[in-house]
Amino acid sequence: MKRTRYDEVCEDLVNSPRRWLVTGVAGFIGSALLERLLDLGQTVVGVDNFLTGHKKNLDDVLAINPDERLQFRFIEGDLRDPKVAADAVKDVDIILHQAALGSVPRSIKDPISSHQHNVDAFLNVLHAANEANVGRVVYASSSSVYGDHPGLPKVEDRIGTPLSPYAVTKRVDEIYARVFHDVYGQQNIGLRYFNVFGRRQDPNGPYAAVIPRWISALLDGKPVVIFGDGSSSRDFCYIDNIVQANLLAGTATDAGVTGTVYNCGCNGRTNLKELFAMIRDDLAKDLPDLANVEPTYEAPRLGDVAHSQASIDKIEAALGFVPTHQVAEGMAETVDWFAARLRKKT
Repeated sequence: MKRTRYDEVCEDLVNSPRRWLVTGVAGFIGSALLERLLDLGQTVVGVDNFLTGHKKNLDDVLAINPDERLQFRFIEGDLRDPKVAADAVKDVDIILHQAALGSVPRSIKDPISSHQHNVDAFLNVLHAANEANVGRVVYASSSSVYGDHPGLPKVEDRIGTPLSPYAVTKRVDEIYARVFHDVYGQQNIGLRYFNVFGRRQDPNGPYAAVIPRWISALLDGKPVVIFGDGSSSRDFCYIDNIVQANLLAGTATDAGVTGTVYNCGCNGRTNLKELFAMIRDDLAKDLPDLANVEPTYEAPRLGDVAHSQASIDKIEAALGFVPTHQVAEGMAETVDWFAARLRKKT
């Protein structure tokens, strides 16, 4: 198999460990980053306020390699407080900022909270990083910034009008990051995530992501609801691809690749009907009674875009990103992970 840039980065990190800050470390993406960084022998500081993250995610990661617990320092705090941000960034080399209040519907219901957690907190991190001379800030943006732009696949320099307060917050973050790059010389890289899924993604609550919610519903014998007619499509991206992108962005040696944003997806599209069938069929391999289950349909949700697909030419060229998992491969691993944990509970 051809050696990739990611292979080289992982080898370099093992030989020359860095000190990382992962914000939102108890969340779905943050805990995956923590898992990989500890596996590579890195020192990690993590911060989370447990608003959407879970202590069980940290426990799960730390149980994988208990001896690496000493390389992890956890701060329970809210990054809306500048003092928390200042404490978190002390003596770190690279920041991976994942902390956010996600969900388009949640932002429509409560735009003030979305702004505070997504913009105010990020500004505190940028300012604290600048004051502490942190070498690199990689932050999570979102495909939602493309708004109503009809083009497919989505290309970084062509965006439309935002369709939700959540999308606005992520676009504002990108603007702030670019200003801090231009004014203060800060090496910032934004990653526009496209529908990330995988292990530890929360299936519970009114704003749960579609994939873990559907897996949980099918395993519990509950109905699966598709909003719209099922033709809406997304570029579903497995968590290991997201981890790769963050590590590539955090360690890129060419400062010329900073001060901008990159799509982080697989350059594919799966519609919701196809997604449901994929999840159902994976589960039915062990639970044949699920083989003929069908979803129910409800009206489309306000703020949702019809189609999304990432052009990944830019991130491939600049950072050497090559997805290791397409949607079907990632879904099989995700279904296995959730199914195994349900069996443990029963």
